[in-house]
Amino acid sequence: MTTRTDLSESPLIEGRDDLLSVFSGGEKPAERWRIGTEHEKFVYRTSDHRAPSWDEPGGIRDLLLGLTEFGWRPVEENGKIIALSGDDGTISLEPAGQFELSGAPLENLHQTCAEAARHLAQCKTVGDRLGLGFLGLGMWPDKTRAELPIMPKGRYKIMLSHMPRVGSLGLDMMLRTCTIQVNLDYSSEADMAKKFRVGLALQPVATALFANSPLTEGKPNGYKSFRSHIWTDTDPHRTGMLPFVFEDGFGYERYCDYALDVPMYFVFRDGQYIDCAGESFRAFLDGKLPQLPGERPRISDFVDHLSTAFPEVRLKSFLEMRGADGGRWGRICALPALWVGLLYDQGALDAAWDLVRDWTIDQRQQLRSDVPAQALEATVPGGRTMREFAGEVLDIAAAGLTARARLNGAGDNEGGFLDPLREVVATGVTPADRLLAWYNGEWAGDVSKVYDELSF
Repeated sequence: MTTRTDLSESPLIEGRDDLLSVFSGGEKPAERWRIGTEHEKFVYRTSDHRAPSWDEPGGIRDLLLGLTEFGWRPVEENGKIIALSGDDGTISLEPAGQFELSGAPLENLHQTCAEAARHLAQCKTVGDRLGLGFLGLGMWPDKTRAELPIMPKGRYKIMLSHMPRVGSLGLDMMLRTCTIQVNLDYSSEADMAKKFRVGLALQPVATALFANSPLTEGKPNGYKSFRSHIWTDTDPHRTGMLPFVFEDGFGYERYCDYALDVPMYFVFRDGQYIDCAGESFRAFLDGKLPQLPGERPRISDFVDHLSTAFPEVRLKSFLEMRGADGGRWGRICALPALWVGLLYDQGALDAAWDLVRDWTIDQRQQLRSDVPAQALEATVPGGRTMREFAGEVLDIAAAGLTARARLNGAGDNEGGFLDPLREVVATGVTPADRLLAWYNGEWAGDVSKVYDELSF
């Protein structure tokens, strides 16, 4: 996330090839593939568990400023610090102050896990000083929308206004959820297509293994991953399982058409976000955007627009895996381990595709619909439970990580980062199941105990 005030270095879009170049420009040989991990967490005041505002003393602004002692550089919008940049990537804010690290592109999972540990240690150092704590969950377990602050970012003002027009849960997505994501590379259009297909088909596996949002406003909500369910009623124009990805001939052209059909949110000009919610990027290409009559978009405008589509897997100049709830440190390491193991070794990628290649559109959609509530108990096409199926997927991922043979100083490969997920399959207990057991057992319905049990 950056704040741009000068578009002079971003060329005008002269034709369709310029749009496609965003995708083809991401192609890299395997030796240059990297891992970019993003993870969000909730921030709360330790004194009363309230979510702090941006500008209150000891709030989100002061947390950002405090982190500059570790070498992070401020990023401002309209004179307000809203992000940080540094060697470990970018720290940014989600709409209600969820705190996100978008990590640097790294070569292996040992580096990824060290980066996450570094970030969390820095947050804890500054947070302890300010009286702030951090929760790794998929959804606020106790907060109403009205209890949450709004961060001073122009794009969020536009989105918060638009969301209620297109779905009933979009505001929950923005204000009350956290996720872990991983961004991965591809070598060619065909490689991208195969990884996209495997990623989409197996995204419910990640949702089940990372399910961690069973509580809303202090009570069970009937789901293991309510965060995942929220996406089913956020905005149908920019979410979902994208059936066209599995059609013959899928590639950059087809995803470009999808992206152009996604309604716009905004255009960024002279440090300001211009509200274009519901407008057509195709009209913008023709110089017919009502908010900027006669002006045509630049490449940076298309890149911005791509970031406003929210399917289960997203293509920009890399692929984003988007199905997991937020969690604590071990799970931050485990999510990239799952996808790197499946997608960065050709043998593992082929084996994963063999698992899902015969699934129909309806079967993929049914699994996506069932998993938020059922998690490991969902039935996978072919009749097996998700728990059994996930075990096979983890075996393929582990084989892929072994084949990668990226070793740390002790001679260990990356497979150990899958251990938290292997425990879920072995026990049949997801993070959500554990939360519900505590809630119904020793917590006696007192959800405030979550701050004692699950804070970083």
